[in-house]
Amino acid sequence: MFSCWLSRQYWGFSTPTGRIAHLIRGSLSRTLVLSSQRRTPEFSSFVARTNTCGELRSSHLGQEVTLCGWIQYRRQNIFLVLRDFHGLVQVVIPQEESAASVKKILCEAPVESVVQVSGTVISRPPGQENPKMPTGEIEVKVKTAELLNSCKKLPFEIKDFVKKTEALRLQYRYLDLRSFQMQYNLRLRSQMVMKMREYLCNLHGFVDIETPTLFKRTPGGAKEFVIPSREPGKFYCLPQSPQQFKQLLMVGGLDRYFQVARCYRDEGSRPDRQPEFTQIIDISDMFRNTEVEFLQDALSKPQGAVKAICISEGAKYLKRKDIESIRKFAADHFNQEVLPVFPKASRNWNTPVAQSILEEQRSGLIRLMEIQEDDVVLLTAGEHKKACSVLGKLRLECADLLEARGLVLRDPALFSFLWVVDFPLFLPKEENPGELESAHHPFTAPHPSDLQLLYTEPEKVRSQHYDLVLNGSEIGGGSIRIHDAELQRYILATLLKEDVKLLSHLLQALGFGAPPHGGIALGLDRLICLVTGAPSIRDVIAFPKSFRGHDLMSSAPESLPPEELKPYHIQVSWPADSEA
Repeated sequence: MFSCWLSRQYWGFSTPTGRIAHLIRGSLSRTLVLSSQRRTPEFSSFVARTNTCGELRSSHLGQEVTLCGWIQYRRQNIFLVLRDFHGLVQVVIPQEESAASVKKILCEAPVESVVQVSGTVISRPPGQENPKMPTGEIEVKVKTAELLNSCKKLPFEIKDFVKKTEALRLQYRYLDLRSFQMQYNLRLRSQMVMKMREYLCNLHGFVDIETPTLFKRTPGGAKEFVIPSREPGKFYCLPQSPQQFKQLLMVGGLDRYFQVARCYRDEGSRPDRQPEFTQIIDISDMFRNTEVEFLQDALSKPQGAVKAICISEGAKYLKRKDIESIRKFAADHFNQEVLPVFPKASRNWNTPVAQSILEEQRSGLIRLMEIQEDDVVLLTAGEHKKACSVLGKLRLECADLLEARGLVLRDPALFSFLWVVDFPLFLPKEENPGELESAHHPFTAPHPSDLQLLYTEPEKVRSQHYDLVLNGSEIGGGSIRIHDAELQRYILATLLKEDVKLLSHLLQALGFGAPPHGGIALGLDRLICLVTGAPSIRDVIAFPKSFRGHDLMSSAPESLPPEELKPYHIQVSWPADSEA
């Protein structure tokens, strides 16, 4: 995430002058000269290997090399493939009687054991080259070998095509990380982060600054993790984002700041979904005079609506069990009834209710939704927001089902970006619609054109909030911030009914000449997930948590004995049906 001042011109850094500047520049130049003259070896003197497995080519023919790596696989006790972080190389196991000890080590070591071999780089025999391997023209004829560490029986084969449950992968994450796909994902992530740093720092003068992990509770937003301190009754909170620190850095004159920040929110993990492939169309007006009871009931309520999506050729590719799983998904996750309707399908899977709807509005549905042969309409009725949410999820579920049947709906090589703007500044609270809450966060600035509405009709005020969407998935969001202390105080205290004492430090800082400023936070995990085509953000994080927020490898979180909780003045109140 990064923040910067808003200005029509570049806000540069002031340049020191005089003797101090001379000392700074002199010290810096000496450091740079020393750094450029100091040669950093590729490997330290403690490493025995001379080369990596993936770098050997025909240009290395005749060279004596020492390699270290994992045994990928072995063939007929004549060859084995050695793997390290650079790639693969074929090793020839000696068959001579004089090399029996070397052969014994390499033939008896289990797959995924770590070995060190020394030998000569030779050409593969004519016709045995492997063009699919970068090292496929050569092999290493082994002279000596050492078993560095044997591998016990694996819980799963470390091959990308071998299916493993996600729970098993997370339990043995250190083994899962050896797979080609995980290696690719994490190395690409590293390269992307490095490019971001180079772009922001070297080309645009941003400053990389780390902000604290232990902070205080922030009003609004997601639930926060609470960290006890040794002072009775006092707690830290892990920050949902460095939001307040970003603004304080702007006040401090660090006008172009960024960091790759850890953000902590006490909510379950989730896989990131793929882009949508069709639109939700509102068909409420079509059914204003309907005699279908559940549609009448929905439309008679405030914010009631009838919504539908059309699944192109759904009747042709989806099976009856797929249709039932779609309905079950909506009921289980949203407590919402979804009705499949087949206006022009050769299969007559319409329920009596669906048949009644078609008798009323078959031609209207076909015309409005441009329905073709074998299309399926998913129809739901209820509160506007809820109806949109369930259909938004179902169209993604349907896309997955159709692609599993062989349809190509989404091009993984295509990257389509979209900015979403003009969000409302406030939304009614779900638990109390008469009160307001921030749609984004309480520090977002109102739209300049709507400023007067803050004092008369605040629910109509637009915000200066913006989201960045890639292939249908939100990858970033930010806003122009409130830089006026009195405006910030009014929004917090009067409109949101928040305790301003929690933010007294920020309000005080805004009163000391805070410049207009704004920022954006990009979801790095989500972005890399889309770039790599990974099905879940857990596939682009080295050590992720499970869906429930657990670390299946280390069994965290775990209970602590009372004596370890005592310094924090905490006692655990166990539920009656649980065991300590």
